[in-house]
Amino acid sequence: MTPRTNEGTASLDKALDVLDAVGSTAAGLAQAELGQRLGLPRTTLYRLLGTLVARGLLRRDPLRRVYCLGSRCFEYARAAYAMPDLVAAASSELRGLRDMTGETTYLAALDGLEVISLDRCDGAHAQRSHSAVGQRKPLHCTSQGKAILAALPPERRDALVRDMTLAAVTPRSITDRRRLLAELKLTAQRGWSIDDEEIVVGVRCCGAPIVDAQGEVRGAVSVAGPAFRLTMERLELLGPELAEAARRIGAQLPSSRPARPEGEARVVPGAWAFEGAFPCWAGSAAGPGRLWWADRLAPALHAASAEGDETVAGFEHPVLAVLPDRAGTRVLAGDHWHLCGSDGQLQEDVEASPSLPRYGVLAACAGPAGQAWFCQPDGDRWRVATPNAGGPFNGGWRLNEPATALAWGEAQRTLYIAAAGSGTIYTAQEGQAGLRRLATVPKGSGRLGGLAVDAEGGLWAALRGGWSVARFEPDGSMDRMVALPVPAPTGVAFGGADGRTLFVTTAREALDRESLEAAPLSGRLFVVAAV
Repeated sequence: MTPRTNEGTASLDKALDVLDAVGSTAAGLAQAELGQRLGLPRTTLYRLLGTLVARGLLRRDPLRRVYCLGSRCFEYARAAYAMPDLVAAASSELRGLRDMTGETTYLAALDGLEVISLDRCDGAHAQRSHSAVGQRKPLHCTSQGKAILAALPPERRDALVRDMTLAAVTPRSITDRRRLLAELKLTAQRGWSIDDEEIVVGVRCCGAPIVDAQGEVRGAVSVAGPAFRLTMERLELLGPELAEAARRIGAQLPSSRPARPEGEARVVPGAWAFEGAFPCWAGSAAGPGRLWWADRLAPALHAASAEGDETVAGFEHPVLAVLPDRAGTRVLAGDHWHLCGSDGQLQEDVEASPSLPRYGVLAACAGPAGQAWFCQPDGDRWRVATPNAGGPFNGGWRLNEPATALAWGEAQRTLYIAAAGSGTIYTAQEGQAGLRRLATVPKGSGRLGGLAVDAEGGLWAALRGGWSVARFEPDGSMDRMVALPVPAPTGVAFGGADGRTLFVTTAREALDRESLEAAPLSGRLFVVAAV
């Protein structure tokens, strides 16, 4: 039996002991045998058996008067076998490769411009590779990275190679893009890759990509060891074995659901902006509400619905933030907050001036109960927090890079933070000091713009330079993409009568003549219904 941990888990331990005992006996066990084997009181065992039978985890054979595993156990086992995650699917192959070679084997996945180690099986030798699980490595000088790159669609591979810094980690690292692309072409042809002492001197590695049934690259497996044991001749023999193991892993994986086009973007009648930004939906006593957004560079506040858009106010200084509020829409232009009522009348927001920050605002969003969140410089770093009336910020979260957009998810009680510099989306929850990385957007997909959370808890992000907006699931996977006829979406917001209409602001500033000719609607407001 498993050792008891504490009183709070004693009942769970006992129930699991019963399941273990019944599951290890093919013919089943009678209640008396179970009580004898586990040393449980009769009344306790009777209660546990009744609960497990009611939940379908056990069944009682009325003829033989024994307990056997129930159908729910088989359903769990079938689901675990049919839909394993990457680590579960690869575990047996990693052990098999380790046993075949005697060397350490690894599982890795793509994360931005790096590969991250997800699992490993240590080799049998005292002198062996020791990379840690969770360690990140560059793509260009690792066998896993080169295997993944070689298996990606050409446009995505070329975008990643273009964005990478080909640093010389060792004297043998590839630092020329043309040479790297030539090696990736060879890798794609033969199905496996080689790291010839390119990241650690004296260590060689062989890798192969894991591709699921739908053709999506999910990761890579590799074998690594000292160069004197993994000679180039031996790697030539191991490569095909590694490729076969990777194919078997990919065959076990459920097809990843690709980002699917959904909804059609429609331009909203109205004037274009140099740089549309900060869209937010605000209700009013007189009606269902309107979308408020700003032109940052030709400073103006716009009010819109799906049917049309109009300019309601102009400013002398660039607009830095727009926030919905019960008192109206608050606008930070230059170093002054202004209040725009539902009737479009503009006045200086004297009430907000003492409590809301006026300098250094990099990003802002409205939170619960009228609370606002801001990102501002904090020494040599940046802080996301709510302001204190008449005083500096405290609490919140410190960042190593500036936040460029914020969004609040009411159902999840989560603050989403976009850092366009690294392409990272973070999540933060009140009461928790640390940030969690939700997703990293490759630079080839576009630069992160504004964020918005839909009714199902999905996070939408504008991809500036990527001609699209994308939706991320709570686990960080991208599950939906809406194409736009313009290259530079800047902000996203939900509104409309049911709150399911997606509005997208865009920019035309800094676009060259060729881009403007190809995308004449740049700078206009778009709407995507029922996403």
